[in-house]
Parts: sequence; C-alpha cells; structure tokens
Amino acid sequence: MKSQNLLIYEFETLYEILSEISEFTSFNVLKISKNEINEVDLKYQSKYLIVTKNNNLKNKYQLNLKEFPVTLSKLIEIFNIEFLKIKFTEQAEVSVGKYKININSRQINYGELSLKLTEKEINFVLYLSRNKNHVKIDELQAKVWGHHLKLDTHTVETHIYRLRKKILKVFGDKNFIITSKDGYQIKGSIN
Repeated sequence: MKSQNLLIYEFETLYEILSEISEFTSFNVLKISKNEINEVDLKYQSKYLIVTKNNNLKNKYQLNLKEFPVTLSKLIEIFNIEFLKIKFTEQAEVSVGKYKININSRQINYGELSLKLTEKEINFVLYLSRNKNHVKIDELQAKVWGHHLKLDTHTVETHIYRLRKKILKVFGDKNFIITSKDGYQIKGSIN
C-alpha cells in the first residue's frame, strides 16, 4: 500500500497525467475539491503533499507548480524531494511533556509561546527527557558536555540555573527541571 498521497488541487491536467501513471509511482494520486481542503490534515495526517497552481492555500504541505514544461522524471523527483522535506521536518519536532522542541530551529514551544535555546540546552533537555530516572551531574558532564573526568566545575549547575531562568521567564514554569539528591530530571518525557 502506498503511504504518500499526492493531492491535486485545481490542476485538472496534472491530475489526469499522474492518474495514468500512478501504478508506476510510489504515490496515491487523488483530486481534492475546495470543500475537502480544510479536512486534509485530519484525513491524511501529514502523509500528503498538495500540488496546485494556487498560492492562496497557505498549507505547510503545499507545492506550487509554476515551471512548465517539465519532464515527468523531473516532476517525480520534485515530489520525492518535497516528501523528504516533510519527513525531515516531522522528525525534527520532539515532544517533551507539554512542550514541543524543534531541533532544527532550536526552539521550545508551548502553545503560542516560544523560546530560542542554545545547542547545548537542546542536547541537555533531550538527554534528561530520554531518561526515566534522575541523572547525576557526572553523567551529564560526560554525555552532554563531553567531560570524561570528574572535574571541579559548575558547568552543569550554571547551565541548569540559566535554563530554568529562561523557562520561568517565558513559560512561567518553575518545575520544568526537577532536582533531587539523585540528580536532575525533566518533568515529562519524549513521546
């Protein structure tokens, strides 16, 4: 069964061509109407690409075809590249508790609120959230900061302090990073 859906919107000629060759491609080729366009996300759950000449849709999985003529092999290549971009984007977003982290843009989001993080902060949050148990400072120094010897440093504590301050300022969450005698833990885990 083909898992990628090409949804052709207001582009009859392209639909007819792709329908004829659909058995030789890795896409389901479907025509959608104005009435169906608003339900696309629910029905196809990000396994789709809307192909159209219309710039007004504002859908993140939309491809506006303007370059014509184009060879069939080039067209298939364009579709494949767009599906790869979608997959890359989806893999870049990770849930940590009630938050979403976009690894590519290095942002943590909750609702309409957003906070830019450093690469170290992202790595730190992801490492903590992947562990069910509390993580000791020595482990964080080795796994996140790359310090393999027990150093007399407050790098971890300083980063945690600054990150907590940033999270509190933007999201008002003072319990994002939990501290105990056993180490540190992120409230919530990666989904």
